[in-house]
Amino acid sequence: MRVREDTPDMFYGTAFQAVRPFKTQLLKWIGNKQRFAHEIASYFPTNIRVYREPFIGSGAILAALQPTTAVASDVFRPLIQIWQTLHDDPELLISWYRERFERYHANGGADGYSLIRDSYNASPNGADLLFLCRSAYGGVVRFRKADGYMSTPCGVHSPISPTSFAERVEVWRRRTLGAEFRCCDFAESFRDASAGDLIYCDPPYADSQAILYGGQDFSLKRLFEEIALAKDRGVRVALSIDGTKKSGDKLCELDIPDDLFEVEAFVNCGRSMLRRFQRAGETLEDELVSDRLLLTYKRS
Repeated sequence: MRVREDTPDMFYGTAFQAVRPFKTQLLKWIGNKQRFAHEIASYFPTNIRVYREPFIGSGAILAALQPTTAVASDVFRPLIQIWQTLHDDPELLISWYRERFERYHANGGADGYSLIRDSYNASPNGADLLFLCRSAYGGVVRFRKADGYMSTPCGVHSPISPTSFAERVEVWRRRTLGAEFRCCDFAESFRDASAGDLIYCDPPYADSQAILYGGQDFSLKRLFEEIALAKDRGVRVALSIDGTKKSGDKLCELDIPDDLFEVEAFVNCGRSMLRRFQRAGETLEDELVSDRLLLTYKRS
């Protein structure tokens, strides 16, 4: 039986994280947890041996937490190329962005965006993806299931300047110094974990994110199997997944195994990013979203 809890002030045992809000985005990404990363991190204990994040996405939780030792991974190679370049050669990352920013403006904005998107679709790579995710409409990077084609049109606002991006790179480089970045399936990341580690999972959401790279083929059942094995080894796991939509009127039903999680909390995410993209120009008061946060460890 899972226990629903709505406030992070009832943990027992060891101390839990006190993380300040951190608002400076490096990447725009659907499901980005930047605005409430500090709230999610407050559910993590302080005595983490290795922090592991097998669906790194925008890296919001990693950067907010700033762990001393971490392994961040994803199966999406162009995304991991961005993170590895941030770690190994931040000046190269800045030059990737600057080159594409200049190409974007030299070709009239939207036409320049289309050229960069065509380059990415011809040969998926981190350099093009970096600029596209910051300049795509609504920050929603979507992919066709049939062929993986990135199809999001150009956004209505100008991308941030290379100078502003360079400043963000320096901030994020410092915040992620303790992380190693790997391109691998989440199961491989889970199997490397040992007792005392914490794994935070933010996988594609079953109710809304099939348009994302990897979202079409993602198996929540397989993830639950890996979580159960990790829990048996003394690895603590926190999972963000579909919660409520339609301002609380819709509870997303999931086939969650009995006794796998000890706590179910709900984190207010504000208005749906994906619905903002789909319903451009609307204020979306009826589209407030809360994520489930499931923990394999207890509160008291």
